[in-house]
Amino acid sequence: MSGSPNESPQDDLSYWYRVILAVGVLLLMFAIGRSVTTVTSSGSLLEAGIDLILLSVPGLVMLYTGLWLPTSSIKSRFYPRIVAWTVGGVVVMGIVLGLRVLHPGVDVNFTFGTQAVLLSIGSIAGLGIGVNNAQALTHAQTLEERNETLRRTERQLEEAVDQLRDSNEQLEQFAYAASHDLQEPLRMVTRYLELAESRYGDEFDEDFQEFIDFAVDGAERMSDMIDGLLEYSRVETQGDSFEDVDLDAVLDDVLADLQFKIEETDATITRESLPTIEGDGRQLQQLFQNLLSNAIDYSGEDPPRIHVSAAQDGEEWTVSVRDEGVGIDVEDSDRIFDIFQRLHSIEEHTGSGIGLALCKRIVERHGGEIWVDSDPGEGSTFSFTLSSRVESSSVPSVVTQQGSSNSLTSTTQHEVVDRFASQTTDTD
Repeated sequence: MSGSPNESPQDDLSYWYRVILAVGVLLLMFAIGRSVTTVTSSGSLLEAGIDLILLSVPGLVMLYTGLWLPTSSIKSRFYPRIVAWTVGGVVVMGIVLGLRVLHPGVDVNFTFGTQAVLLSIGSIAGLGIGVNNAQALTHAQTLEERNETLRRTERQLEEAVDQLRDSNEQLEQFAYAASHDLQEPLRMVTRYLELAESRYGDEFDEDFQEFIDFAVDGAERMSDMIDGLLEYSRVETQGDSFEDVDLDAVLDDVLADLQFKIEETDATITRESLPTIEGDGRQLQQLFQNLLSNAIDYSGEDPPRIHVSAAQDGEEWTVSVRDEGVGIDVEDSDRIFDIFQRLHSIEEHTGSGIGLALCKRIVERHGGEIWVDSDPGEGSTFSFTLSSRVESSSVPSVVTQQGSSNSLTSTTQHEVVDRFASQTTDTD
């Protein structure tokens, strides 16, 4: 009968364990027969008992090994090797016995029983060596198979990563091209609406003027969203190479850019000393600007109070921007980092819904994570991690900028760039 089409070459060798079983049965039968013969010929029960024990023990070992092999981890392809080692043990013991008998200087007279016992012991020795060798080979083959599986998995992962990288690049190129191409018709719509308003504005009634304003505002917001999408798509492809970046200097630049907004909202911003990390200075500036702008915009009715801090854990820094604003519901703490996700209407707060998604992408490009801890009405703390290979000046400091007084105060010698002081005036 032909074997199953799924039968492997290893399965064809599995019957070899029956050879060991057969040898075990033969040894047991020979032990019993030898003992009976000894009793009937000499009548010595002691000699018969010794022969039975010495010959039956190897037989039992053979029998047990033959039954154990199919349930063991040893692969069936190595069963013939075990049988070969067993036969080899008998052959080696036979050669030793022959040499002893043939040696001219040694007078040895082995009985048949003694020879049988020695040969059976040789078979057990060969069996033990064969089983140990088969286990070692099985273990080595298993390791090789696992290594091959790991190599195959690694190749598949590399292919998947390459495909994902290509896909991301294509998506980024598509987003860039689509966003860039959308700007021109939007500019045309806005230009013609403004042209119509300038030429025929006196002829418009109040409702029509309101419609024109809505259309212009919608076109401008769409343009802002496209600009944000362009910036979002360029995080990976248009980013600068990493270099040592002093986050204190980055924060100085951001505060300078936001100075008018800080003064207008009477915001108070306190800060601690920030580390020097390895990253993209331009993108990190965008990160701080987005977070601080959000903290100011969502401050509620009271003047914004914001604190920027940093804590080190090994080679990782956690930078936090804490405010005392309106806060965020826990169920929205993940959604706010998705692109075009807004928690408030345009009438309540302006914005494109891309700012925090852009922050997340920038942080991820730097190998970190970003999250928010917040409760409604209790303010929010946006934190992100950055790795540093550069020693930081860990001198703690607090610098305060308060819009109401248009002045700067510092509790240490760490100061914000001089242009802040030159751009502010005393209102008293």
